[in-house]
Amino acid sequence: MRRTTLAAVAVLPLLAAGCSTVSTDPAPPDAGADRSTTSPTVPATTGQAQEAKVDPDAPLPWGPTAGELADAEALVAGWGSEQLAGQVLVGRYAGTDPEVPAALVRDLHLAGVCVTADNVVDEAQVLATTAAVEAAVAEDGRDFPAVIGVDEEGGSVAHLRGVATDFPAFAAAGEAIADSGRRGRVAVKDAAHATGLELRLLGFTWVYAPVADVTIGAADVTIGSRAPSDDPVLAGAAVKQAVAGYNRAGIVSTTKHFPGHGGATADSHTTLPVLTDSLAALQARDLAPFATAVQAGAPSVMIGHLDVEAIAPGVPSSLAPQVYDYLRGELGFEGVAITDSLGMGAVAGTPTLAVKALQAGADLLLMPADTRRAHATITAALEDGTLDRARVEEAAARVVALQRWQARIAQDRPVDESAVEKAEAASAALREAAYGY
Repeated sequence: MRRTTLAAVAVLPLLAAGCSTVSTDPAPPDAGADRSTTSPTVPATTGQAQEAKVDPDAPLPWGPTAGELADAEALVAGWGSEQLAGQVLVGRYAGTDPEVPAALVRDLHLAGVCVTADNVVDEAQVLATTAAVEAAVAEDGRDFPAVIGVDEEGGSVAHLRGVATDFPAFAAAGEAIADSGRRGRVAVKDAAHATGLELRLLGFTWVYAPVADVTIGAADVTIGSRAPSDDPVLAGAAVKQAVAGYNRAGIVSTTKHFPGHGGATADSHTTLPVLTDSLAALQARDLAPFATAVQAGAPSVMIGHLDVEAIAPGVPSSLAPQVYDYLRGELGFEGVAITDSLGMGAVAGTPTLAVKALQAGADLLLMPADTRRAHATITAALEDGTLDRARVEEAAARVVALQRWQARIAQDRPVDESAVEKAEAASAALREAAYGY
């Protein structure tokens, strides 16, 4: 769909103090380049046990600079329990009144909200919603943008249908690369780039894509054509290009659903799927595209609700320390680990769910069934010592640093209405590269 007019969007001021130790224009993660998992350092003097000095302008593998992360760590260390609890939550809300999510963010100091199809009326209402949420963040005294995310994968999972451009399902990405080689890779990257720009035009800062799951075909009842391929090599190639495109657009992408939902024969929206494959089999198929995404500079990875017997038997991945340890230790991921929606059936009814996810290693909790209750539970756990404050500070600092990266890149790469035409052209190019029409 092509928009002809756009309502004015409130722009969050970017205060110089928030990034005082960083350069004005460091680039985001390089498109598709392999990256080290450690920050560049200055070697200590020979024979001296000096602490390595980190260049504050050095970009971390997942986007922010070392200085942005250090500033974020210092900031959250001074927060009270309620503000700290809010910064690790992305809330859900009902209805289409822009003031509802804004009040939730303002009252609970939330990192942000997830916008779903049920929250969408039309373009003007979406713009009003994202502007209201950003205004609430500014009123709360924050100098970085909110996490305003949406599931906009293409195909059947497109919560802005009728407002944003329609793209084919992500299966087209694998097909395009398989059928058209380099032209297909360019089409996938351009599609992600164009999607990111159009979402930014509407006020979004996050997109819950790309899907890195490797589908097993008909037995895969949940992912299907949302997956880029049934071939892990093609899936990895598609995810690599998508991450690069989103990074270039200045929007935070979320590679999902780690450690891989494509081999599950049950739907985690309703129950907890069990994956019985060996670790070697998982590494060869399910985990491979996630490793590629991390090397490509993925800023965020979504942890699915899966019982992966080879890693953490009997425990949902989103609540399993072993899964987060694998993501960070084996794959070298340093960015924001976000849970899949905590309102899903796979984890429904779990006592102190939000606290357990943070204890396991999550940095950001997506859509608890009751956002206010989750906030109260986290706050109480911080106050009584059940939840280690250092763990939550670590999580919140990653989120703040990533939002400052997003704001910096967005400021350097402004968008205008031409993003709509670019999205329409990119959608057509991806479809042609994949299917020839």
